Amino acid sequence: MMEKSPVFFADGSSTKMINAYKKAQETFKYFWREQSWEYRRIVPGLTVSCVKVAFTQEKPGSSELMVEHMWINEIDFDGDHIRGVLINQPNDITHIQVGDPVEVPLEEISDWLFAIYPSKQPKGLSKLFSSSPLPKAYGGFTIQVMREEMSKSDRKAHDNAWGLDFGDYNDIQVVNEQKLHPENLIEHPMSKNMKEKLIEFIQQYPSELTHTDEKGYTILHKETIAGNLTSVDVLLKAGADKNVKTQSGKTALDFARQMKWEHIIPMLESN
Repeated sequence: MMEKSPVFFADGSSTKMINAYKKAQETFKYFWREQSWEYRRIVPGLTVSCVKVAFTQEKPGSSELMVEHMWINEIDFDGDHIRGVLINQPNDITHIQVGDPVEVPLEEISDWLFAIYPSKQPKGLSKLFSSSPLPKAYGGFTIQVMREEMSKSDRKAHDNAWGLDFGDYNDIQVVNEQKLHPENLIEHPMSKNMKEKLIEFIQQYPSELTHTDEKGYTILHKETIAGNLTSVDVLLKAGADKNVKTQSGKTALDFARQMKWEHIIPMLESN
């Protein structure tokens, strides 16, 4: 879908655009929280899920850098590095192509975006005579900077090309149904809804509490990185060791502080 979308240009060095990059990096944790739950859904919920990365390369015969901001999807995140696959065809940069794997630290992303259909749909006869709502877009900080500079007609054309409801460029939301359920900023509803399932899982497979992957991550590390308060609480009460370190030397508390999950930090700091 993105390769067919019209290209809209904006000054990447403008104060507004630089602030958009910073905001995307600061709020990426909400993207990852949603994406981590998407991987667990039986029926996919997200219609779009991607991260924008700044790629650089020296111009031929010059020390001047070319910069292209392009999207990657199939996102994975370990608390430090974001991995994905490039989905845009570069215009000038030649060291990477569509389909190539990408790995960058969090501070090198310039945007993120996910979209999901509104949960409240028209019912009865009203549904038959209403147009289908577009998926609601979340994040998209650089996109909203560009939309702000467009005329109303260009903005409509842009949104139609994406097939998404970007909403008000002055009111960027970062979690699903943020207006309807502001408590979702604290915790993803699936974390609370899946509490009993997690308890049952740990009871059936207690070794999962101590299992580590090839990088030394435990289930506690992963749930902490995703900001799942209820899941972290269940794991700690089941006996998860919060002092286990990854191969890079980080505990779950280190990741909670790094991600600024303020609601989880006290739980991991306490005995």
